[in-house]
Amino acid sequence: MAAVSGELWRRSAAGLNRAVRSVCGTGRVLAGAVRAEEMAERLRERKREEKQEVPKDPAQRRVRKLAMLSKKLQQVHPNVLAKILKEGTLYQNEEIVVINKPYGLPVHGGPGVKNCITDVLPVLAKMLENMKAEPLHLCHRLDKETTGVMVLARNKEAAERIRLLFKTRQVEKIYWAISLGDPDPAEGIVDIPIVEKEVQSHQSHYKMTLAPNYRLSPEEGKAVKVRKSRDAESAVTRYRRLARSSACSLLELQPITGVKHQIRVHLAYGLGCPILGDHKYSHWSKLAPQKLPEITLKRLKLKQSKARHLPLHLHAHRLALPLDKRIDLVCKPPPFFLKTLEKLELDIATD
Repeated sequence: MAAVSGELWRRSAAGLNRAVRSVCGTGRVLAGAVRAEEMAERLRERKREEKQEVPKDPAQRRVRKLAMLSKKLQQVHPNVLAKILKEGTLYQNEEIVVINKPYGLPVHGGPGVKNCITDVLPVLAKMLENMKAEPLHLCHRLDKETTGVMVLARNKEAAERIRLLFKTRQVEKIYWAISLGDPDPAEGIVDIPIVEKEVQSHQSHYKMTLAPNYRLSPEEGKAVKVRKSRDAESAVTRYRRLARSSACSLLELQPITGVKHQIRVHLAYGLGCPILGDHKYSHWSKLAPQKLPEITLKRLKLKQSKARHLPLHLHAHRLALPLDKRIDLVCKPPPFFLKTLEKLELDIATD
């Protein structure tokens, strides 16, 4: 009887093992099927994105193309990004490498940032020199949405030397910007300190803003000196109008100081002429797409509802470095910037 019971137990155990193996096998098959379905869904989603209706209007196609390019820069392999930067090299010698910074590429990493210039500097150095090349060093920075001239140093000593030139305001920086409106006067200097403040609204956020040393007396209408904000930084920007048309202007800007978002704040809040595509500084109390004049929308062939996709039109056009000899570096604006100039009929030669 005991033998029969033992035999039954062995048979039952064997059957249970077969059942467990069968269930586990089925589980693996099901898990594999789920993963395959997820991959298939991702592929379908990618195809749907690729097959999205292409806008008929050229301006909207350019806006969409630029947005897709910025997105791709965050998805490509670091080696590919380094190659893109290498192809955009403007100048190099034994001390420096000067690149043309693309639109939408951040200089430093942060939340949600997969690719940035800092991370690919070692790879870029190897592409420019050899496998033993020392990583390149940042000398200054540009905003994510700003394009143009950016200087990198080949070693720490050169980097420290160039950073000191920036800090002591010995580097001449010239930017181009397309602004909404026409500054009055057409040429001048904005000398107003800047401070960072929290904007209290339904969606609280921080912005740089003006912190003037003077205010108008309500009684006499005269300028009265006020106490300087402890956190405010001195900020000075020279500006000159190069062209105007379609309720917009092309401005040449020379920031004497280097405060965060200085040009954007001085233009928007100091001159009342925010940069085209600057959705952050076109309003103070809210985060909303920039409101464009009717004639600007008409020339750009853009609907106001699509204005939120308009890129920031701010370009680091020229930079002069006083090293052993003065080095003048000039960078042509990107295609989207030039196309906007053409659409708005901002012709420098005829203004």
